[in-house]
Amino acid sequence: MPLLDKLESRFGRFAIPGLVQIIAGLKLLTFAIFVLQSTEARSRYLDFLMLDGTRVLDGQVWRLVTYLFLPSSFNVLFAVLSAMMLMWLGRGLEQAWGAFRLNLYFLGGMIAITTCSLIFRLDESGIWLFQSLLLAFAATYPNEEIRLYFFLPVKMKWIAWAAAALTLLTILKAPPMAIPIFFGHLNFLIVFGPEFVRDRLHMAKVIKKRTQFKEASLTSAPFFHQCTVCQKTEVDDPTLYFRINDAGDELCSNCRKSA
Repeated sequence: MPLLDKLESRFGRFAIPGLVQIIAGLKLLTFAIFVLQSTEARSRYLDFLMLDGTRVLDGQVWRLVTYLFLPSSFNVLFAVLSAMMLMWLGRGLEQAWGAFRLNLYFLGGMIAITTCSLIFRLDESGIWLFQSLLLAFAATYPNEEIRLYFFLPVKMKWIAWAAAALTLLTILKAPPMAIPIFFGHLNFLIVFGPEFVRDRLHMAKVIKKRTQFKEASLTSAPFFHQCTVCQKTEVDDPTLYFRINDAGDELCSNCRKSA
């Protein structure tokens, strides 16, 4: 994308390499501090770190970042495995996109979550932002496999679909959760949404074209293929071969060479 290329050439030097891995490490550190505290102290510490739009407006700006470090669970094994998973996702996305674009994606998610907290006065966590990283990784590496329970190989695209299904179930059980979930995934929707829509539209055009071909064969039509540009068919010139382009138009070999 030209705009991203221009931004990267100008501001790329400010990108933080390994940003997601750093955040995963700080999550583990925060978890260790929580474990060492009493229940009462843990509650105060949690209240000190969480994102609260009202208190951010009162000047407690550290909450714009510290909510990312809050542990999702107080189970040691889960905390360690989730941090390792987050580091793995961060490395993969940075390798595919580069540090600047990953930073921009993550910062966009943080801005969306902060906006949600300020507008709707919600206490936010980073769980949906981290899930947007999972979905982005699955969209980038759909056939990458991980060992579920260290044994069962599962492709990332199926894990992403399972996560999406659980998220939808969460919304069905608690409809107000749709607001933070939407804002937490807004960066993913902006980056991958247009491409998804284009692919679905192209697929619909291809299916429509195939249906027309089948109907033509059933009705014994004189031809099956016709170039959108020159209107020639395989009957007009048997040496022509036809392909469907990204726009869903059928072009003969001559017109494809001219294009």
